Amino acid sequence: MAGSAPTQRQLRVGEHVRHALTGLLQRGEIADPDLDGVVVSVNEVRMSPDLRIATAYVTALGRDDQQPIVKALARNARFIRGRLSPELGQMKFMPEFRFRADTSFDNFDRVDALLRSPAVARDLDDDE
Repeated sequence: MAGSAPTQRQLRVGEHVRHALTGLLQRGEIADPDLDGVVVSVNEVRMSPDLRIATAYVTALGRDDQQPIVKALARNARFIRGRLSPELGQMKFMPEFRFRADTSFDNFDRVDALLRSPAVARDLDDDE
């Protein structure tokens, strides 16, 4: 079933996990020097079909290089899992956390730049 759309259950659980993870990051409970003073936004959490893996797409606001933040979160994945376990206690299995840099904003910028390019503007003028 690889490549299929997520189920309603995956979406609902992913949003619940995203909310819990966001709260943990806002409270500053993770003691890691790479995360000190960094505002981390959790844009999406995708759950595996069996709900055992939660892949969190994160963005460190005001940072060009996201990889140190992603690595710091990955180093603390077990701590995060333990801290969120009371809040996500209704789940049958506590998911394993994986972190990825969210590149969706970069994709939006790339498409916007393409749409504003002179070649596209020229093609649009030809249609009129």
